[in-house]
Amino acid sequence: MKGEFIARKLRHAKKAAGESASGGRATVTTGGGFTWTDLQNPGRQHMMELAKEYNLNMLNVEDCLTKFELPKLDVYPEHVFLILHFPPLKSTMMPRHSQLSIFMGKDFLITVHQGDLSPLVELVDACSNGADPERKDRALRGSTAVLLHEILDALVDDLLHTLRKIMANLEEIEEVVFDDRRSAARKISLLRREITMLRRIVGPLKRIVLDTAKQVNRSFATEDLTLYFDDVIDHIDKVVETLEESRETMEIYKDTDFMLSTEKTNKVLAILTIIFTLAIPATVLGTFYGMNINLPGGPEEPGTYAIFTTVILASLIPAAVMFAYFKRLGWLNN
Repeated sequence: MKGEFIARKLRHAKKAAGESASGGRATVTTGGGFTWTDLQNPGRQHMMELAKEYNLNMLNVEDCLTKFELPKLDVYPEHVFLILHFPPLKSTMMPRHSQLSIFMGKDFLITVHQGDLSPLVELVDACSNGADPERKDRALRGSTAVLLHEILDALVDDLLHTLRKIMANLEEIEEVVFDDRRSAARKISLLRREITMLRRIVGPLKRIVLDTAKQVNRSFATEDLTLYFDDVIDHIDKVVETLEESRETMEIYKDTDFMLSTEKTNKVLAILTIIFTLAIPATVLGTFYGMNINLPGGPEEPGTYAIFTTVILASLIPAAVMFAYFKRLGWLNN
């Protein structure tokens, strides 16, 4: 009893943090013997009605109302529940994740999301208003398993578009890294963050889709969809492989930028050091001639500019000797 009470309190806390205040948008589409209900930013009341109608687990309903839950797959006798994360494609910066919750039974499929997954929204519109009859027929012609594949396929394909954006940014950063007039540190850091976020999102995706495909083929598919889900998994593998290559490339760019920046800094320090070294004779002579003692070239010596000439010659001759010596050593070649 105590454990159940704690669990209820935790679920209530999640609800308070993640529940949408508005009712959101609900789209109901009828397919071949099943109903697809798509919910964007759903309210608690609507979710409770669906839970009662389809006998959904209340813990899963609470997960849908929470903005962040770890990806998972829950299997029940009459339906399955899964949570997946996908990155919405943005022009400025990439959000950390967008959560998609799916309930799937033999005669119903419910998708719950925040409305920022463009491929899913486009699929919902195509199936609900008949804007794309061919796509609608392909998605709704069979069972809920066929529709689930269509949803996953659209979202994973969108990941490939996101990867193209990453690859374009990699090419841009490559140009910036080897351009002495531009700084690449910030761009490298931002792109590394995006790649890390994508890897964190895509990491559990393959496992969840693989387990879901096995369960769907076993319990909900009216035809063998193994090849279809294998195609989705192949695309996920391609995404994972590309992200790994991008991560390694970013590490190379980071190290290269650090080496080039260090070399540039060392050149500046070398120039400043040489200037300071050449100024040492003048500094030393200025120190001596600032003393209140008799020195060569003083006022008692003949000539108006005797002291000035003596100091200049005594400063330039050692500086010229040091300059010639540094030149011979090759320190001034670059």
